[in-house]
Amino acid sequence: MKKLICLIGCLLMVICAADTGAQVKNPDTFVLADYRTVQTIDPATSYDVAGSMRIWNMYETLIFFDGSSTETYVPLLAAEVPSVANGGISADGKTYTFTIRQGVKFHAGGELTPEDVVYSFKRNMIVDQDGGPMWMLLEALTGSGATRDSDGKVIPGIFDTIDKSVEAQGDKVVLHLPKPYPPLMSILCYTASSVVDKEWAISKGCWDGNIQNAAKFNNPAPGHEPLQQIENGTGPYQLKSWEPAKQFVFERFDGYWGGGAKIRIGIVKYVKEWSTRKLMLQNGDADRVVVDTPYVPEVKAMQGLKIYEVPQLGYTAAMFCRNINPTGNPNIGSGKLDGKGIPPDFFTDINIRKAFLHAFDRETYKQDVFNGLVIMPSSPNVEGLPYHIDVPTYEFDLKKSAEYMKKAFGGKVWQSGFKMIITHNTGNEMREAAAHMLAENIMSLSPKFRIDVRNVEWKDYIVQIRSLQYPLFLSGWGADYADPHNFVYPFMHSNGYYGKFMALKNDEIDKLCDAGIATADTQKRREIYAKLQNIWYENAIGVPLYQQIVVRAYRDTVYGFVPNAMFTDDNEVLKRLFKR
Repeated sequence: MKKLICLIGCLLMVICAADTGAQVKNPDTFVLADYRTVQTIDPATSYDVAGSMRIWNMYETLIFFDGSSTETYVPLLAAEVPSVANGGISADGKTYTFTIRQGVKFHAGGELTPEDVVYSFKRNMIVDQDGGPMWMLLEALTGSGATRDSDGKVIPGIFDTIDKSVEAQGDKVVLHLPKPYPPLMSILCYTASSVVDKEWAISKGCWDGNIQNAAKFNNPAPGHEPLQQIENGTGPYQLKSWEPAKQFVFERFDGYWGGGAKIRIGIVKYVKEWSTRKLMLQNGDADRVVVDTPYVPEVKAMQGLKIYEVPQLGYTAAMFCRNINPTGNPNIGSGKLDGKGIPPDFFTDINIRKAFLHAFDRETYKQDVFNGLVIMPSSPNVEGLPYHIDVPTYEFDLKKSAEYMKKAFGGKVWQSGFKMIITHNTGNEMREAAAHMLAENIMSLSPKFRIDVRNVEWKDYIVQIRSLQYPLFLSGWGADYADPHNFVYPFMHSNGYYGKFMALKNDEIDKLCDAGIATADTQKRREIYAKLQNIWYENAIGVPLYQQIVVRAYRDTVYGFVPNAMFTDDNEVLKRLFKR
């Protein structure tokens, strides 16, 4: 982590332009132009960067990161940050006590109580939607990363365990852990630990507060969560309006306990074309736009901007699904190895996975797409995380790629050929470039190999990833907390976020992932994560693409941005910003 913080210090730069006499446009409004859409703003189910940005500005957690730090915290809905020294954390590391701040109002007028906090933690864990974020709190507070087993059946006794894991004691909330869990404080900063108004949530159709009825509220279908499009947080901003695929508008909450924010209206506009985002930035119609790395030279050449370069604790990869859902699935053609499609188990053959890995030209990708401004990872345990090591990668070699294809399925792949579709999310040109590189290089091996590349809107992309529709998909991960478990588990464990959607099944990997978080012994953890990083390479689990160095481009009238490696370029803490 120290290495990455140092890197931030080296790369953070501000390029201020000359037009200091220009009048500030819309001084109480901040406009961000982005190409990502939002699926939900329910803290219990949202698990993508676009949704997190909305939630962090409208809801609050007990504590939050202190400025640029990923290791120290400031109190929000808690009156102070608990520690062993102040008695807030027990000596054995299994009890955390939070004194709840008084005088805090929800947007709808209710007053925050410890019971709201207890309800929120329980309700969020009970929801535990497939592909959602609740595995973190569940793992910390119950010892199980899920409420359901691998067959989708509710684990006996899990809701009673949830019920006992958190309680109110006067003006305090107490969390009971089955065993010490080092990343807990960081997890409590994440949106999945946000606090909702209990009475309001129940009135909207959320869990009724009776643990005996918990199963009825478990794993709601995506898009059918009661809080999908409504909010009632304690944060500095409230939802004014939301037009999907157009814009999301925040309005300052003047009853905010933490004092008035300078920006009155925050607007996130959906603009997928770079040319339009660029023009908005130039004309002052946007105060910041999302800039993919290929366009960094263009913004650096513009006047009137502040530019920040911030390395991210994030990882993007191309991932192979080993058990593709064949039902009405155009992405696998005929669904057979007959030259007109691929079978659902196509990527179970390691020869095919290695063929794709050798078809990815890392150096060309780094230079042509990122202009060298990127970290090229070798596994999910990226630079800046504890126990990171550089493991081997598959060099770009189309001869080796062809050799592996000839071995695949006993030679049938080379003989029959195949047809499939690679998908990426609309607007992400870095992923688009990688998808085309893989497709074109594989197709160059044989005229019998046919691969189409298609883009899908983010809100739909997530749903189809979760339903195992994509044979090969490109997606990424931003840190929930700064620990290797938060990257290795999602990408490699059979119950992890992407592990599920790649249909990974490997008992050795699962045991190592579970062991890594179960010990505080640093040497043991170092050995475990070294093994896992090497297994990523040896088993050809996926194609490591990039660890981004995000470039943020603001108009030079905007002040207040504080960099943090935990946050992607989607995130914006509106209450910190002001214009002059």
